[in-house]
Amino acid sequence: MLRLARDNPTWGCRRIQGEMTGLGYRLAASTIWAILTKAGAGPAPRRAGPTWTEFLTTQAKGILSCDFLHVDTIGLTRVYVLFLMEIATRRVHLLGATTNPTGEWVAQQARNLMMDLDDRANQFRFLIRDRDAKYTAAFDTVFHAAGVEVLRTPPQAPRANAFAERRVRTVRRECLDGTLTYNIRHLLAVLGEYLTHYNGHRPHQGRRQRPPDQDTVPAPVTDLGTVRVRRRKVVHGLINEYEQAA
Repeated sequence: MLRLARDNPTWGCRRIQGEMTGLGYRLAASTIWAILTKAGAGPAPRRAGPTWTEFLTTQAKGILSCDFLHVDTIGLTRVYVLFLMEIATRRVHLLGATTNPTGEWVAQQARNLMMDLDDRANQFRFLIRDRDAKYTAAFDTVFHAAGVEVLRTPPQAPRANAFAERRVRTVRRECLDGTLTYNIRHLLAVLGEYLTHYNGHRPHQGRRQRPPDQDTVPAPVTDLGTVRVRRRKVVHGLINEYEQAA
């Protein structure tokens, strides 16, 4: 626990709890806080997210959420990244990046997504998006054709799309804030590597500390004296992943 706190100074109690759960060590967040505080390694401040509405909670299995993330390169070129999240599993799809996100471009990314989802598109009933003009009628039609109802958030109400907004904050804090972006190609490479970590390893509180692509329960409780923990650096060394050494 102290090693994780030392290696990752921005991780709070719950982030450390999730990583330890994946390693087979199940402890309450309050216990982690007490141990770190006693050792003089107080955790990072806990950042509270927006309140989830009852609708999002009860209908999460059938909801998609999309949004834009903008990134400025070292040449001061602004790049817009379109992504979509499956709310139930927190799985994220990186749809594309461009410096000129026209309505036609956004609609084409939606068509590409539907082709990738294939039969899985039938699992979803709603898509949450904001009122950005880049989401044209052609974009909505792509989802309507698959039986997905498009829900527009109220004006100036980012919490209505809380999952996507939280994901933007997460990718900035864990990845982009520590990266100098050169161009679109470099940005997509970095985000692609982070996406592999996010979907395949990063624990999520809403999924009982499981990553989006993991449906099985976390590793069983393990005797600390019988195993070794191995660290692997990903995303150009910005993020640490931990697993039991073979």
